[in-house]
Amino acid sequence: MSKAAAPLIELASADPSIAQEMTRWLSHLGAERRLSPKTLEAYGRDLRQCLDFLSNHWGERVTLSRFAALEATDIRAFMAMRRADDIAGRSLMRALAGLRSFGRFLEREGKGKVGALSAIRAPKVAKTLPKPLPMASAKRLADADERAGEERETWVLARDAAVMALLYGSGLRISEALGLKRREVPRPGEGDVLIVTGKGNKTRMVPVLQNVLALVQEYVAMCPYPLPAEGPIFLGARGGPLSPRIIQLAMERLRGALGLPDSATPHALRHSFATHLLSRGGDLRAIQELLGHSSLSTTQIYTGIDSERLLEVYASAHPRR
Repeated sequence: MSKAAAPLIELASADPSIAQEMTRWLSHLGAERRLSPKTLEAYGRDLRQCLDFLSNHWGERVTLSRFAALEATDIRAFMAMRRADDIAGRSLMRALAGLRSFGRFLEREGKGKVGALSAIRAPKVAKTLPKPLPMASAKRLADADERAGEERETWVLARDAAVMALLYGSGLRISEALGLKRREVPRPGEGDVLIVTGKGNKTRMVPVLQNVLALVQEYVAMCPYPLPAEGPIFLGARGGPLSPRIIQLAMERLRGALGLPDSATPHALRHSFATHLLSRGGDLRAIQELLGHSSLSTTQIYTGIDSERLLEVYASAHPRR
């Protein structure tokens, strides 16, 4: 049975031929490129905004042939308009990436070559370093006793502590930790690795400490719901899959209790894992594998963090200071 065609997108500022190609482009990105729904939504929104701008800029509806004849000055004017709206550099980069993708799609389909898009440089984005937590604070976040005063069931506190221990102890993304099945987490003394499914459905093997497995087992023993081998190991208060938002809220409560800054998020525990390994002499390529980064350049941001820390130590402790 053939798959039903996506409903045609309606555009007030553009010709139906553009709407048809836009519909086909987004369907292609979703089916063939497997982009997330949020990315598809953002790309569609960016293209709509560009078409609206061009329609006003040119004083006419945008046709396929007119779009293919775009000039670099048109794109620069659109980007300037978006920047005037106080749009962040990353959003501008995404908008340009989406427009280029649409242009390549039109070219592959024989609808014209939008050469001007390749002539535009992507806006520069300031690199911000992740903010790792001090080692002692990261360890305290995985201690259920730190939240003993909260009016929450003991198994819930044990669950949250186990999740945070995995984020810091094995450098997992929150989605990776919550995606673990019961059978994928060994009991203490019965294994020391996890097979994790990360971005792009790629799997990798990461080590796990026995004390982290002990925290997970403590939660499992207290959990009031059945935990079948093929089901998720971490459950919500009503027995369904645990939402990442619940762990984020738990972290917000702990931030207040421990006096930590707003930058102390679940993902900061993953940053802390990488930074603390590097500061202890960990190999950058090994850390890349543990984190599941496809490119070493992504992992190299942690060398900047470590250099910052070393400079701070030098400035405060050098005898000639």
